[in-house]
Parts: sequence; C-alpha cells; structure tokens
Amino acid sequence: MLPEQQLPEPLPTEPMTLLAAWLEEATRRGDRPNPNAMVLATSVNDRPSARVVLCKELDAATGSVRFFSNYESRKGRELAANSHAALVFHWDHLHRQARLEGRVDRADPADSDTYFASRPRDSQIGAHASRQSQPLDSKDQLRAQVEAVRRQFGDGPVPRPAYWGGYVFWAEAVELWVAGTGRVHERARWTREISFSCGARPVAAPWTATRLQP
Repeated sequence: MLPEQQLPEPLPTEPMTLLAAWLEEATRRGDRPNPNAMVLATSVNDRPSARVVLCKELDAATGSVRFFSNYESRKGRELAANSHAALVFHWDHLHRQARLEGRVDRADPADSDTYFASRPRDSQIGAHASRQSQPLDSKDQLRAQVEAVRRQFGDGPVPRPAYWGGYVFWAEAVELWVAGTGRVHERARWTREISFSCGARPVAAPWTATRLQP
C-alpha cells in the first residue's frame, strides 16, 4: 500500500525547496545508507554514461547541487568535453524520485580545499594514490601506491591534489515524481533559462512549472 502523498496544489513557483525537504527527510530518517546518493549522467559523442556520486550540498536558493570527484576520471574528462549533465535522486522507500538536467562548472578551488581538508585522512591519501579510471595491473600495485603516499606525507597534512575537487551543477530543468496507486503517479516539471558567462556567477530567470501525465 502506497502512503498518501501528493505534490502540492498549486505547484510551488520553484522546485528546489521541495527537493531539499525531500533530501532532508531521507537523511533525517536514517533508515537507508547514503540518502544523498544520486546518479550522474554525462554524454560525449552521443554515448551516455552514468554512475552514482554523493550530493554534498543542495542549495535551494541558487538551484545548484555540489559534488566532488577526480577531474581526470572518466566523468571528469566527459564533463570537460560536454558540461551538460543530468542527475537522478531515487528514494524507493519514500516513493519519490527527482530528475535534474543542467550544466556543470568546477567549484572554486578554495571551496575544494575546504572540503578536502574535512575528509578522513585515509580518503585524502586515497585521492592522491588513485589515478581514477586509469588501468591497474593488480591490487598490489594500488596498495603500493597508497603506501607510497603514506610515506610521502608521514604525519603531516595532506594537501588537495590539483586534479581533485568540486563541481557545481546548475539545474535548468527539474522533474519531481511521487508514486501513485495503480501507477497513476504525480509528476511535475520546472524549467528555467540560465545565462552563463566565463568567470561570472550564472544568472537565472524565474522557473516555469507544468504538471505531467504519468
């Protein structure tokens, strides 16, 4: 039996506040691991690829989502070639899903430094040791790389490697979905235009909302 839940009527003027509330609820419940997990889809030469990453910040005011990764990984190379991407949050136990489409920029280096410094030391060392997405001869090779990094930094601080840092996803379209009885689901889509200028903060127009048939 599905719980009684609906999208608001009338629809909110923007979707991100509701999405942030969904994420906060999923986190507060604590009944599933990684409630901030989201699928990140990229595409180069008409060949899409997808993987799960962790949302580290959802800013409802700006309509942006922040995550971190290795800039030289496959996802990093693909985002450098094509900054258009898509995200999916899916909370199966809450019967909710969110789909986002937009553009991705690299985060400010100072923000990446701050987040990297907050990570567990083993994760910092792993970021230095792993050349993400590159071929690996054996598990022993990776273990040796990790130990080499441990010896390099000893007991001192581990700085952020230049090839690792944050991304900011700017939502241009958001679709929220709530499961309904008999597969009569609730769906709504919000879209907006964003102007991107090199070195300047993106400027967004107001959102437009539309209900969709399931």
